[in-house]
Amino acid sequence: MSMQTSTSAGEIDFRPPSRLWTNLAIAGALTAGAGSIVGLARIDRIYGAETESFIAQAIAQDLINLVVVTPLLLVTSILATRGSLRAYLVWLGALSFTVYSYVIYTVSISFGPLFLAWIAALALTLYALIGGLIDAEPADIASRFTRPDQRFAAIYLMVTAALFAFLWLSDIVPALLDGTTPKSAAELDLPTSPVHVLDLAFFLPAVLIVGIQLLRKRPLGYLAGPGLLVFLILTSLPILITPFISDARGQEPAWGVMVPIGVITVIALAALARILSATTRTPVR
Repeated sequence: MSMQTSTSAGEIDFRPPSRLWTNLAIAGALTAGAGSIVGLARIDRIYGAETESFIAQAIAQDLINLVVVTPLLLVTSILATRGSLRAYLVWLGALSFTVYSYVIYTVSISFGPLFLAWIAALALTLYALIGGLIDAEPADIASRFTRPDQRFAAIYLMVTAALFAFLWLSDIVPALLDGTTPKSAAELDLPTSPVHVLDLAFFLPAVLIVGIQLLRKRPLGYLAGPGLLVFLILTSLPILITPFISDARGQEPAWGVMVPIGVITVIALAALARILSATTRTPVR
């Protein structure tokens, strides 16, 4: 059960999510981490049926899952349970990223030994995310920001949503007009790109809406804004290391992505640091 601790008359510390949700997150993180170890140890067995481009991306994703995302989920789960608001906001982002990633794992990679593990990681983190959001009190969280004006983060979210939507549509629309498959899907030997589907149908609209809500100083913006920044940072990390993996495997590395994705990542880190530094454990009167 979530606990509330009095700090002074009429004030309470941040109410953490139920241990059920954080325990699910921990189980999901451990499952994902174990799957990534197996994937990296048995690359040909797990990813051998995919294209070389896909294999490089899968290796990068597994490395980031193992080195960054799994430890981040474990640490933030523990700290969020203890009542850390900052950990909770980061936790939501790490969960969102994991759910997103394992949707792609389960629908894009050829059926194999890790299929059930990927489904388990997806299910555990999905329900942890849903439960963690159900337990949230957006108005209370918004009241714990000492600097409610977070225009920098809000504008960054809105601009990023627009840029990625334009990027994906610039791949999709010419293919529709030519009657071909988008380049990003063809390179992975997929009928369609799951990234296009998830981003255009779910993620980018959410980023835009939350950015607008944060700009208007609405509770939803403070609840979801930091997590979406975490999501964008974690999404950028595999992209940044994929060229190095491609180069090591004797493929043509896409060095051109390094500068734009690097800039996006640095700005997201700055926005995240600013918004998290504005939080306090007690409501701002």
